[in-house]
Formats: sequence, structure tokens, C-alpha cells
Amino acid sequence: MNPRADAPARPSRKRPLLLALVAVVAVAIAAAVFVPWNRSGRAARAAPSSAIPVTVSAVSRRDVPIFLDGLGTVQASNTVAIHSQIDGKLQSVNFVEGQEVHQGDTLAVIDPRVLQAALDQAVAKKAQDEAQLIAAQKDLDRFKTLFARAAGTQQSVDQQQGKVDQLKATIEADEGAIESAQTQLSYTTITAPSDGHVGFRQVDAGNIIHVNDPNPLTVLTLIRPSVAVFTLPQKNLADVRDAMLRGPVPVSAFDQDNTRQLAQGELLLIDNEIDQTTSTIRLKARFPNEDDRLWPGEFVRLRVRIGTNADAVTIPPAALQRGPQGFYAWVIKPDNTAEQRPVEATPINSNVVIVTKGLSVGEPVVVKGQYRLQAGSRVESTSEQASRTDQAP
Repeated sequence: MNPRADAPARPSRKRPLLLALVAVVAVAIAAAVFVPWNRSGRAARAAPSSAIPVTVSAVSRRDVPIFLDGLGTVQASNTVAIHSQIDGKLQSVNFVEGQEVHQGDTLAVIDPRVLQAALDQAVAKKAQDEAQLIAAQKDLDRFKTLFARAAGTQQSVDQQQGKVDQLKATIEADEGAIESAQTQLSYTTITAPSDGHVGFRQVDAGNIIHVNDPNPLTVLTLIRPSVAVFTLPQKNLADVRDAMLRGPVPVSAFDQDNTRQLAQGELLLIDNEIDQTTSTIRLKARFPNEDDRLWPGEFVRLRVRIGTNADAVTIPPAALQRGPQGFYAWVIKPDNTAEQRPVEATPINSNVVIVTKGLSVGEPVVVKGQYRLQAGSRVESTSEQASRTDQAP
């Protein structure tokens, strides 16, 4: 008989331990999942939304000048190609290339000997004819005396009178020949017809020059004052004409890069017809050019001031955005949230935009950081002036 079989069954000690261990593990897992989630949830509910940093500028009111811009070319106010008016040997060249000369200055001399001889002959011929006229006049006086005494005929008097008149006409022709010879002789000295700068020397001394030579001796240009010819679209014609009727229209000349101002002048005229091919108008402006900063043939940008838009509401160009519905700007409301505001505006230049509808003077508009904004976004704004001060060295 087995004593173990008759003994009462005892409960197992391993099962309660296993159940306790499972319970502890479940509690630990629940705590690991719930507590961090609960903390992060409370943290998420407690943390406020971060503000978007933007730079703003206040809408302002000011007088805005109205400009029209065009591309043009500088021209000398007077250009003369210096040619010889006679054939001959170039005896001397009396200027230095690039020299500034004045009206009447001698530029070159042509050998004058042949023309001087022709002048001397014309003078001698006149003296000879004058001597003959004196003799013929004396004969005429004698014939008249004889005729008065009935010792001569009227025919003799008339014939002698004809000789005297003929010699007088000959002397007048001699005077014309002398003037012509003097004029030809004066052409041997080539002088500057006006003030200006001479260019390259095209012919050297010692060469034979002719009246019909294709190349001039040099080119004389007057660049004080200078003019600039430029074009504007046809649509600007009425505005330019109205500005000219009000008074002188100021024009500024800038270099080709439109970064440096070269000269200040005024509009001189509008061409008398419109170029139908390009639908543009040609204009001419005049500049004193006292410092010679404008040079003939130079390409320049011309800015014509045709008026002033008084008390205009303005914003910086960076504040103006374009969307599917047209122009808009981001406005910062008093509660530091962003609002997308549709506006009606006209860009004037790279510095200013005129707003005709949608904004009020003093409202802050965003000029930097717009790409992160949405309607109602909370922002942290910095004024544009303060931003520039912070960036200054």
C-alpha cells in the first residue's frame, strides 16, 4: 500500500507566484505606456503654438514723383567733319588729337603759294585796267570839249564813252576776281568752325589733299552741351506733352547699368511723328555736360519726371505679392496674427508701390518672411528699420 496515495492533495505553490508575476508585468507595461502618453498630452496641451518671425514696414503717405524710363544714345550738339575746300599739299597740322579747340583756331595749313600768285595776278590786272580807264576818261573829256567847239562829232564822243564804260565793267570784274582769289587763298588755312574736341587725325602733313577726299582731316564735336535721343512707348505721349505744357521737364541720365547718375538736364523736344513699326516716340533731351561725363555714342538710360503723385499711400515693393486673384499683402493685426489682404496697387519703381485700395496709413505689412504665413498665423514682428539697424556693422 502506497502511503502517498492515501495522503490528501496539497495546493501547488508555483501557480500564485506566476499569477503575481504576470500582474506586476501588466502593471509595469501599462504604466510605461500610459504615463509618458499622459505627460506628453498634458505637455502638448500646455505648450502654446510658436510665433513666426517676420519683418514689417508701416504703410505711409508721401509725395511720389512719377518717372518714365527709356534707353537712349548720347550725341554731340554739333558735329563737323573737317574737309579741305581746295586741292593742295598739306603743309602743317596744328592740333593734337583729342585737343579742345575754340572757334577760329588754326587746325591745318595748305601750301598757299599757287593761290597767292593767282591773287597777285588779279590785283595787277585791276591796276592795269584802272590805268586804261584813266586814259580813256581823259580822251572822253577831250572829245566832249571838241564837240562843244564844233570841232568833233557826236559819234566820237559816244564811242569813247563806250570804252570808258567797258573799262569800268572790267574793273568791277577784276574786283570780283580778287575777292575770289582772296577766298581761295583763305581756304589754305583750315580753322575750327566752332568750339569742341578734335578726334583722330586722318591725314598727315606732306600729303596732297583734295576737296572730294572721302576721309576728313578730322572730326570736330561739341559736347558742351550734349543731347541724348531716346524712345518711350506711344502710350506715354499724352503724359509727356502735358508735362511740357506745364513747364520745363527734368531729365536724368544714368549709366547703362542704371546705377550711377551722369547728368541732369531737361527735355528738349518730341519728334514730329510716331514710329509705327515699334509704336514708340522719339525724344531729345539736352544736358549742360560741364564735366564731360556724357560722351557721343554712349548708351545711357534716361529718366523723365513728368509729375508728382501727391499724398499717395505707399508700401515697399517687397510687401506686394501676386496671387491668382491679383495683388495682396500680409497685414499684421493688433493681436499679432497675419491677415491676407487683397489690394489695388501700382508699382512705380524699385523703391515704392502706390496703393489705391485695401490698406490704411500706419498698418504694418510684412516685407520679409511671407512664405511661412497662413491666414491667422501668430507672428513675432520686427520693424524693417530696426532690422536694418541690427544688421549694420
